[in-house]
Amino acid sequence: MHTAPPPPATGRMPDFLIVGAPKAGTSALHAALSRHPDLWLSRVKEPKYFLCGDTPPPAYRGPGDAHSCREWTWQRDRYSALFAEATGAQLCGESTPFYLYDDDAQRRIAARLPDVRLVAILRDPVDRAYSNWMHLWADGLEPLADFSQACAAEPARIEAGWAPFWHYRAMGRYGSQLSGLFERFDRDRVLLLRYRELVDQPQSTLDRVCRFLGVREGAVGTVPPDNSRPFVPAGPRAALLGRALRAGARAGALFPPQLWRQASRPLVDWLQSDRDAHRPALPTDVRTRLLEPLLDDIEQLERVTGQSFDDWRGHVDRGSFQHRARQSAKVAQGRT
Repeated sequence: MHTAPPPPATGRMPDFLIVGAPKAGTSALHAALSRHPDLWLSRVKEPKYFLCGDTPPPAYRGPGDAHSCREWTWQRDRYSALFAEATGAQLCGESTPFYLYDDDAQRRIAARLPDVRLVAILRDPVDRAYSNWMHLWADGLEPLADFSQACAAEPARIEAGWAPFWHYRAMGRYGSQLSGLFERFDRDRVLLLRYRELVDQPQSTLDRVCRFLGVREGAVGTVPPDNSRPFVPAGPRAALLGRALRAGARAGALFPPQLWRQASRPLVDWLQSDRDAHRPALPTDVRTRLLEPLLDDIEQLERVTGQSFDDWRGHVDRGSFQHRARQSAKVAQGRT
């Protein structure tokens, strides 16, 4: 198949990319690094340029996908403009957590940014999938109130052309994803982080990222909360508001995305208004059932990285970012 050559290399391009994974702390890391004086992080957190690279985004068909795709920064001039305000001394970066998952994105990055540095954050794949489902359910876009049922529907959704953010389990197959990445990039250009490190050891983890990028350590020391949504209990209100939001998303695809987001905000706020609701732990039997088909990939991940991920083979839900951060704070206070 003939592939058009990339456009001329004009304008500033990123020196580093946070490539994944979704719901693994990429938003928190982006926000933390954006405070570093030697770094310039794009104000658009997920431009998604390398997911399509100078061609319009695919016509994904999941709830809300159409208006979401209209927000992609897919034109080269618009993408390079994200870094135009950086000083010559600053390193430029952006965060699109789907790059690790998308083989074509990896290929485009390797072709256009051969010297780029890549940061990937890995999270327990079942915990990550649960958080991913919770995110879409709390926004009223996920039509299935049961996480297990949503995972069972994943193959049909992929076949029907739903966007990658709906690929709950597939997104956590890091072994195969990193195998492809290491075929295209030298390992010293890739930094692998664990989600638990970002939550439990923010200062040392940020210093590690700074060493990898070659900028001053100690300039940033805290990681803000990630973009977790409040828990939304299933019930008549959630069902009614969810149907309204999904219908609105279909209609909103005909208008500018920012108009739809503004119009839908009151419904989303109402859906997420029960601040006393707490995210339930994932039942052990559900976690065990969802973990089973991922065990082969965890083995591949260990072979590819030379690291142990045996803790992911456990059967206990580790909780949300906020829950883990609170637990880490309590442990730290107990040591003082």
